[in-house]
This record gives sequence, structure tokens and C-alpha cells, in this order.
Amino acid sequence: MHITVTNNNGSVVLSLNGRLDIAANAQAVADIESLLAQCGVIRDLTCDAGGLDYISSSGLRILMGLSKRYNNFSVVNCKSDVYQVFDLTGFTKIMPIKKALRHLSVDGCQVIGAGGVGTVYRLDEDTIIKVFREETTIDEVQTEITMAKESFVLGMPTAISYDIVHVGNRLGLVYELLNADTLSRCASKEPERIDEFARMYAQLFKQLHSIHVPLNSVIPSALEAEVKAVKHIGRYFNAADIDLLLRVVDCIPAGDRLLHCDLQTKNAMMQNGELMLIDMGEVGYGHPLVDLGHSYSSMVSLVGPYEEIIGMPAELGHDLWHRMIGYYFEGCSAAELAHRLEQIKAVSVVRNFSWLALSDSFPESLISECQQLFEERVTRHKDEIMAICQTLDDFAI
Repeated sequence: MHITVTNNNGSVVLSLNGRLDIAANAQAVADIESLLAQCGVIRDLTCDAGGLDYISSSGLRILMGLSKRYNNFSVVNCKSDVYQVFDLTGFTKIMPIKKALRHLSVDGCQVIGAGGVGTVYRLDEDTIIKVFREETTIDEVQTEITMAKESFVLGMPTAISYDIVHVGNRLGLVYELLNADTLSRCASKEPERIDEFARMYAQLFKQLHSIHVPLNSVIPSALEAEVKAVKHIGRYFNAADIDLLLRVVDCIPAGDRLLHCDLQTKNAMMQNGELMLIDMGEVGYGHPLVDLGHSYSSMVSLVGPYEEIIGMPAELGHDLWHRMIGYYFEGCSAAELAHRLEQIKAVSVVRNFSWLALSDSFPESLISECQQLFEERVTRHKDEIMAICQTLDDFAI
């Protein structure tokens, strides 16, 4: 049994390698005590079981003792056989214990869609995988799973991920989606059905926006996330630009409806004639204007290579979105529909640029393009935009 320790300012990792059985028990206890005594103040203790091949009841008692001594104690990277021991003995119910992540390859896999957060691939007939950008943390991936489960319980038709994996040096989420394809690809393959697809797309928005998010939900405020993102991109724009975007956000009415916040057509998967949502990392609650503004930003006024990002020709995507919004407001007069569209366009200018907060590693050329577009799309029309924003309170849910 070989035991090592690393200490990062009181955040200590205890690595176990070999067999923690009866024969190794006494020496393991002595080694652990000696190593931890050298660490000083320990804020949290993580037991890395990646090299642990076997654990006996005596080994379990060692970990139980550590969990009682240290409030922030966890076990990570367990091999399947070792994790099964923890699970069968009930340890998974009394302390945080995580399995080791599988390693998968996406070499040769079909790309379904790509965006600022990552890339989605088709692994096989039954599964897809979302591979996140390099800087994404395990906590951020776990948050997406939590949002997906919470949204599913509330009634959002979403695919639930059942596995976090490693793909090279990146993290990925595996989803079971049988013979599913993106709405973008469906529309591209059968453009003659665009009106049918637009109606389904609108119904998906309506279904989400009919759901009230309870006060005790873990789903966060979409408006608060919007403010945070705008402030984050202050490194790219001057104070007057950021203030203008914050003024737009401030005009958006409050709400408690369930919002996807990135409902573009490559995030909607068609399975057995039903649309299922993926990419749940930005789910929030608020007013439907936020959701509709975000989708307009992606589907109509997108910054970047449209077909590569959305997965269909721009002309087709624009047509699909405008048909969708007509069905979303079905029954409204032409004048009211035009008014709502102007409101959505005004709100969309925030997302046109706040998406840069998704990563701090976008190329300088893209940032420069956004800065130029801000002048063209926002600065030159700020009075008109703010005048429209003063009417947002008449957008009743």
C-alpha cells in the first residue's frame, strides 16, 4: 500500500494506491497520520482512490474515522469494484463518494453542433455526447446535470445525461437519444416541412413558458445571470456600452417562468416526432422575453459563421425563426406581432454580446468583430432601443 499527500493551502488530497486490506491496515493508519500531521491546518480533505484496487472493512473504518475528523471530506476517482463496495456498505449515503470518469474518444464521430460552451457529437445510434471547452470544471458540468433534472421534474422535455466522461483533456456529458437528430438538421433535410417544424418549435417555447418555477427551486434567476454576464464582458467594451446593456436588462419585467436561455435549433433534438432539449447549462427563471431575445440573437442576428454554429443555412434559419414567432403569438394582430418583434429585437442586443462571457479564450479577431458590431447595432440605435425598452411592461405573460 502506497500513500501520498498533496497540500494546496489547506486543501489536501490523500492518494491511495494498492490494496487497503487487513494486512496493510496498521501501516496505512500510521502513514496517513504522519502525512496529515505535516499539513498543518486542513480545510478540506479529499481521498483520491484512483489507484485503490481493493478495500476491506478495516480500510472502510479508516475512511470513516477521517470523515468524522474533517467536515469537508470526500472520496473521488473510485474504480467500479471499489465503488461497489462503498455502495453496498452504505458509505455512499453518509459521505460524498464519486466514481472515476470513463475515457471516451470522439474521433470519427459526426459533429451535431458547436458553440461557445462546447461541441456535440453523435457517438452511436443511441447516444450523443456534449464535449465542453477545456476550461470547464467538473462543478460546472454537474450544475448542468442538476439543471436538467430539475427542469425535467418541472415539465421541460429534456434529455437527461447519465454519465460524465473524459474526452482527452476535456469533460463530456453523455445523453441517451435514440435515433434523434437536431431540429436544424431535420429542417435542412426536409425544408418542405419548415412550417411544421416552426409550429413545433413555437410549441416548445410555449410549453416552457407555461411552467412556473417555485421559490424553493435550485434554478437561478435569468436576469441575475444576464447582469453577471454583461459585467463580465466589461473587459471588452467601454463603461458607456456596458451601462447601456445593463439599462436594457433593467427594463425587462420580472417573471417566474422556466427559460432555457439558449433555445436555438441545434439544442432541440427530434426524437420520435417530439422535440427534446439538450444543453441545459444556462437554464433559469424569469420573463419569456429573455428566452425569446436569446433565441433571436442566435437564430437571426448571430455573430459568427451561421451554418457552422446553427447547423443550417442562414436563410432557412431566419425563415424558421420568423415562422416560429408567428405561431408563438398566434391569434395576435399584425400590429401587435410587429410590436412584440421589436421588443424581442431590442432585448436581443444584450445576448448579442454577453455570450462572450461564456469563455475568456475567444480569439481577438472575434472580439474585435463584436466591438465593431456593437457600434453598428447598438450605439447608433441606442435612443430607438431604449424607447422600445420603455414599453416592455406591456408584454404580459
